[in-house]
Amino acid sequence: MNKQLLALACVAAWSAVGAAQAQSNVTIYGNFDEYLGYIRSSSGAHITGLNDGAILRSRLGFRGVEDIGGGYQVRFNLEQGLNADTGTGADTTRLFDRQAWVGIAAPHGEYRIGRQNTEIFLIGGAIDYTDRTTFGSIFNTFGIPSRYDNDLSYRSPRLGGVQLALHYALPENGGATRGNSAILQLALDYQDGPYRAGYAGFQASPNSVTATVHDKVVYHNVYADYKYSAGTVYLAIARSNNSTGNANGRNAGTILNNVSNPNNFFAGTDVNAGRYYNLYQLSADYRVASQLRVGALYGVMRDTSGGDAGARGGNVGAYYDLSKRTVLYGFASVMKNEANAGFRFSGSAGPSANLAGADVNGKRLTGLQAGIVHKF
Repeated sequence: MNKQLLALACVAAWSAVGAAQAQSNVTIYGNFDEYLGYIRSSSGAHITGLNDGAILRSRLGFRGVEDIGGGYQVRFNLEQGLNADTGTGADTTRLFDRQAWVGIAAPHGEYRIGRQNTEIFLIGGAIDYTDRTTFGSIFNTFGIPSRYDNDLSYRSPRLGGVQLALHYALPENGGATRGNSAILQLALDYQDGPYRAGYAGFQASPNSVTATVHDKVVYHNVYADYKYSAGTVYLAIARSNNSTGNANGRNAGTILNNVSNPNNFFAGTDVNAGRYYNLYQLSADYRVASQLRVGALYGVMRDTSGGDAGARGGNVGAYYDLSKRTVLYGFASVMKNEANAGFRFSGSAGPSANLAGADVNGKRLTGLQAGIVHKF
């Protein structure tokens, strides 16, 4: 009897260990990013505000992984954006507006389904020293396709320094008769020692029933970086037609929403879809000391339609590491809109205190940001 009890105890113990190993390892994470921002227009108008998200949108997230053996894992990520300056959600229509996906990681790659970040968003660290998120980044000012619903993706292992990523976001609830194409994404990223280069892009087709303008919305981005002893040099080029006007300025809107509009498609009635921009930006940073990094960038948005609706500008900034989790930062930026352009400054999140309309259309803007990021 004692031997049987001992055997049963051993079986129970091993079962408990197996159950513990099968459980998901869940991590709670997030950050606060709060800054004072000042924007001034050549019109004379200016505004100061406490804003959220100069370089990292404040957020709360949950990520988990379960090892199911044989080199396979189940992974998930739930992430919501926050307006830490007011304590409200970044998107009141969604609980997890930034990410909500589950996937399988296998020896031959990773598969995910759900609301996911775009590859264009994920290469931000290869675009400029600010991770392409401050007032001064021309790429950020133009607008970044960031995430879409109903997205299926595949990411390959890195082979010979190269990694492939593919996305297919369904135009769900569009109806079979509408003939809408999905949002398609392709990315190739190469990394080898101090070198990094690649491409990330997407295309989306308009609603075939309502479309009177049949241009697809596209965003093509190529980049090349070189890490030297104390910093990195960044070069980025992009081409896109995803810019239109609204009440805030002649270029303050997008044709295809950058964070997913209903059903992942657009009406196809905006004539601005025929206006393509070429973006060019050069950036570099330098680590002055173990805790201090400085950088600068300069970029141009060229309206290839000849409509005098481009812009150009630059930025200088610094990051000071108080600790592994806390960073102080400061930036100074300038941007000049051409006569028919109305681009506005933006951070990782659009500033709650911003200029609009006649104070941005055709105007020269200057901006200052000073803030703190704390990660947990």
